[in-house]
Amino acid sequence: MSDPPPAEPQLIDLMHLGRASVIGAWQIGDVIVDPGPSSCLGELLAALAERPPRVLALTHIHLDHAGAAGTLVRRFPQLEVWVHERGAPHLSDPSKLLASARRLYGDDMDRLWGEVLPVPAERLRVLSGGEAVGEFEVAYTPGHASHHVSYLHRPTRRAFTGDVTGVRIGAGRVMAPTPPPDIDVEAWQASLEKVEAWRPAALSLTHFGSYDDVDAHLAAARAALSYERELALVGSEEGFCAAVRAAISSSGAADAAAAYEQAMPPEQSFSGLRRYVERRPG
Repeated sequence: MSDPPPAEPQLIDLMHLGRASVIGAWQIGDVIVDPGPSSCLGELLAALAERPPRVLALTHIHLDHAGAAGTLVRRFPQLEVWVHERGAPHLSDPSKLLASARRLYGDDMDRLWGEVLPVPAERLRVLSGGEAVGEFEVAYTPGHASHHVSYLHRPTRRAFTGDVTGVRIGAGRVMAPTPPPDIDVEAWQASLEKVEAWRPAALSLTHFGSYDDVDAHLAAARAALSYERELALVGSEEGFCAAVRAAISSSGAADAAAAYEQAMPPEQSFSGLRRYVERRPG
């Protein structure tokens, strides 16, 4: 008798600020990839009522992906948190992370993200990339963030890629979210090659959903990254934001424009790319 097929990962729409299709947490058995912020904890806990999590697999520590980690560790005493070695110190002591985020979000911090509690070091499983952990393979995929990893779920061949394969909502186009402080376009393009080398059956994104047109999606992610870099290199913030918004609307995603805006504010994408350009030698 053959083994039953593996259960399909489930996407939990966290309804960030009451809006659908902005932030999603992925549930694979008792593993949650990117639990999102504490401001969305009610939606997440309702979905987890039948099966408490054993692991939080973080792609990176940005608050929209990992802000609830410390709160969940308090709630579930056996919970283990997977995180890249560059991000681990900032989970144990989030003071620098919060100071950086507060400069970006100001008085909106609490409304957007809720509480951010530390994760005790003994609850962390620190990753460097290249590991096989349970049913998952781990790849170090920097570019969006220097502490970004992606996960391949071997039984389903799904790749959980955080932000490195971009933002794509509904029928909209793939866009590259490039907030400060550590965007690295060359590293990002190399990370897309790592994801491609897995030959995944589908890409499962935090923003938002799962897509099985993998080759086309990755090509679009590369193109978006190059396009946005050139926009930031030669234009103003106003021109960059207008071009990004027009590209989203013209792709058939006019009805998803507000979700795109919330998932990747274009002003932040411009700021991250300008910082990258200004720090490049020559």
